[in-house]
Amino acid sequence: MSFKDEVTLSFEATKDITFEDYHVVEVAPGVRLLRFAMVYGANASGKSNLLEAIDFLQDFFFAKASDIAEPTGAVPFKLDAVTPNEPSEFSLKFYVGETKYWYELKLTSKQVLSEKLYFYDSVQPKKLFDRKLENGQSVISYNPATVKISAAAKEEISLKCLPNMSFFAAKNQVNLAIEKIDLAKEWLRNNLMPMIHPTSGMFDYASKKMYNNEALKSYLLDFVHQADFNISDVKSDKVSEKIPQQFVNMILADDSTPEEIKEKVRSEQSITRIETMFEHTVRNERGVEKYLMSTESQSEGTKRTIGIEAAVYEAMDSESFLYIDEIEASLHPELVEFILQKFLSKKSRAQMLVTTHYDMLLNSVGDDLIRKDSVWFTEKKENGSTDLYSLVEYKGLNRISSFQKAYRNGVFGALPNIKG
Repeated sequence: MSFKDEVTLSFEATKDITFEDYHVVEVAPGVRLLRFAMVYGANASGKSNLLEAIDFLQDFFFAKASDIAEPTGAVPFKLDAVTPNEPSEFSLKFYVGETKYWYELKLTSKQVLSEKLYFYDSVQPKKLFDRKLENGQSVISYNPATVKISAAAKEEISLKCLPNMSFFAAKNQVNLAIEKIDLAKEWLRNNLMPMIHPTSGMFDYASKKMYNNEALKSYLLDFVHQADFNISDVKSDKVSEKIPQQFVNMILADDSTPEEIKEKVRSEQSITRIETMFEHTVRNERGVEKYLMSTESQSEGTKRTIGIEAAVYEAMDSESFLYIDEIEASLHPELVEFILQKFLSKKSRAQMLVTTHYDMLLNSVGDDLIRKDSVWFTEKKENGSTDLYSLVEYKGLNRISSFQKAYRNGVFGALPNIKG
């Protein structure tokens, strides 16, 4: 997308011990990783594209291609005469337990050129698999010292591994255990959460989760009570609604609709949804009264807050990686700070990455809520590409009394260049 040159986002903590107990987790002896990072930058500087790159991987890892003509979804940097014809490259280092993994991917919009996975049991990485494209076919090699696999199993994975899909998507279709690879595969599938966009319908997600999870419901009720939302209870029920005949006809006539869905529509001709009602407790001249209000009557901020906090709860519960674009969308600034405080107050291996324009958070850097090494910036260069850099790359940070003022005064760049 907007990344032309290599950039690196790292959650590795500096030697700074500010908020050590909650901001930093020791995932392996001597390895300290941050639990939170935030990215500032002007509009169109590439903040969202950074998260989109992670989201691309999250989708690509397990997307099963229907045929070899299906695009991979990779989008090259297009503001250049050369780069549209060059491959995109990704590198991801992550920890499963105390084991460090290193994944590399090189692909075009049509096919995977190279894919590799390593792990570390010493200073040097050890190869698990190396996948290359030769004569239009995926050729996968394994390290016999780390992977025990039969010739038949190798052949089966290779046949499933179309040139436009990942090794993990192919491995997922084969009933075969490869311990070291499977540990990485399951982490990538279960611990990288989908990206939350400013327009993501997060409340529907929260409603479904609350219906089956009393612990989550209790957590969210406690959260909205502390945030003074005047909500005292949430009641969810499954509701069945008849599908109007014209929509039944449309679904049955649509060739892209899977046959199993068509069969369900034919037999039931109804849909089941979760209906959520909010109990509001008020105090007036008659005393304390309770009123049930529909989801539609709640503000967009209320619904987005509950949706985001449901995702935060899941991230903390499963110790996953959560990333949110423009976290302040539809939210009061103090509510944004409260969400971050709640996340950081619970010790966990969960990690959160957010983009934001809310520069008041910079007033919390170093002495209240945010560590210096948690702050990143994106800036659009003259050639139209995105540069990514960390606050700790700057010298003299200890002499800055207000990071918000320094940012607004252009000390760190990453501001819109508004011409008078």
